[in-house]
Amino acid sequence: MHRFANPARFLRLAAAIQPWTAAATVLLIGAGLYFGLIASPADYQQGQTVRIMYVHVPSAWLGMACYSTMAIASAMALIWKHPLADLIGKSAAPIGAAFTFLCLVTGSLWGKPMWGTWWAWDARLTSMLILFFLYLGYMALANAFDDPTRGAKASAVLALAGFVNVPVIKFSVDWWNTLHQPASVTKIGMPSIDPSMLLPLLLMGVGFTTFFVTVLLVRVRSEIMASKIRAIRLMQIHSTPGAVASGEVVG
Repeated sequence: MHRFANPARFLRLAAAIQPWTAAATVLLIGAGLYFGLIASPADYQQGQTVRIMYVHVPSAWLGMACYSTMAIASAMALIWKHPLADLIGKSAAPIGAAFTFLCLVTGSLWGKPMWGTWWAWDARLTSMLILFFLYLGYMALANAFDDPTRGAKASAVLALAGFVNVPVIKFSVDWWNTLHQPASVTKIGMPSIDPSMLLPLLLMGVGFTTFFVTVLLVRVRSEIMASKIRAIRLMQIHSTPGAVASGEVVG
């Protein structure tokens, strides 16, 4: 990973990858929506409401994947001082928070007709809500200090401490008696979901993943450029102390 520690090298790589991931996102999500909303059948028990699954489940996957990305980036920043790791974690947080919020909203919409309530303090629902608060806490800590370095370290520690919640979300249906059904896609052996429903679910899952990669690259590139601008302004301030002392604004 240290090969890509150089911002210029990372920017070149991101510029080459981003168009492909963006195109893949459009194709995969477009195909997923077609198969999910038109080609796949309604469920014999849930009826048309099962189609919420094609957004809800991939959102949950990406909510956990984004936080895992943050945790890995935070570990690299704290242990190996990778210069881009903090920027990756900071850039991934809003995307993961959006996916987690979408998961909670669609879960509520799905839960009302299935369970008869918008919300239940189910183990998976509760742990997913905790994940959303962890995202908010991470973003608040990252911007709570005047010194960006202190904010990056504090938020990285929180990301690593909060990572324990990710396996709790994953295995909550196995550890406790919850309203959610056990894993049907990632179970050992063949998935227990019908292929006509599995195809759009996987298409949406991969499409959401390429969307995450695309937006992450855009945000990291923006963070790198913002860091360069801050560095240039600091150099200008230090090189013209008389102008600052007299109250002039340095451009």
